[in-house]
Amino acid sequence: MGVHFGVSTFFVFCLLALSANAREFRITARPGSDITGELSKLFKEACQCVDKSTVLIPKGEFKLGEIEMMGPCKAPIIFVLQGTVRADGNVNGKDFWVAFRRITNFRLNGGGIFDGEGNASWRANNCHKTSLTQCKRLPISIRFDYITDGKVRDITSLDAKNFHINVIGAKNLTFEDIRIVAPDESPNTDGIHVGRSDGIKIINTNIKTGDDCISVGDGMKNLLVERVTCGPGHGISIGSLGLYGHEEDVTGVKVVNCTLRNTDNGVRIKTWPSAACSTTASGIHFENIILQNVSNPILIDQEYCPWNRC
Repeated sequence: MGVHFGVSTFFVFCLLALSANAREFRITARPGSDITGELSKLFKEACQCVDKSTVLIPKGEFKLGEIEMMGPCKAPIIFVLQGTVRADGNVNGKDFWVAFRRITNFRLNGGGIFDGEGNASWRANNCHKTSLTQCKRLPISIRFDYITDGKVRDITSLDAKNFHINVIGAKNLTFEDIRIVAPDESPNTDGIHVGRSDGIKIINTNIKTGDDCISVGDGMKNLLVERVTCGPGHGISIGSLGLYGHEEDVTGVKVVNCTLRNTDNGVRIKTWPSAACSTTASGIHFENIILQNVSNPILIDQEYCPWNRC
């Protein structure tokens, strides 16, 4: 028998929780269960609370399907992942697995793991061999869209099918003590991709993956990358820029005190030839970078054209 929760029900539930000093919304399913439905319901309830609330996934391994956690919420949200959530093998659904969207005062932490189960799906990813407009796009593991005043700390992204983490439209969002892991042969598994955002920090993070450890898309302003260890991977990249029309300028990028080991590239700026738009990358600072066994330590490429696609 289904249960319907209206807005008024959410409000009453939160008031009762607050009166008992219990603002935690905890997954109760047994390990091994699919928690997609329960998590969606709990997040909606927490989002309607008038005071700060916590959504908790406890220790254990759980199955998780595509899920979108959408704000705006009435108060700050803390999302705690202590266990491991595993994606299914679906590659024909949406362009994301887990999405946090339009939330202000957001926190994600807990030491847990987002396991994208990408190994079986990488064979379907041909984006590194064909036109980006024609290739089959696999789901990004974790999206942070239009997050304001947020912090993501102490989580692991494992074996993403596509990008591990994608950020767009964010303002004042910090990533700290993040662990990203995928084999060096995994295609298009950028560690953290940021674009069209302002005030992003990536600090004290370890990235091992099959593509760029950090990639910076158009419209990025005021990005700090500090104490990041990269390798294997393709390095830390501004771009690629200029492939699409209506791209925005990149400005104010600072990469400091980072170490790159066993990577194809170190730090680079890459733009497409015969760009579809006029885009400027300015105010770019690479400082105190340690490079060990790196094929192309510093690379500024204004004719970026992988796989002869131009």
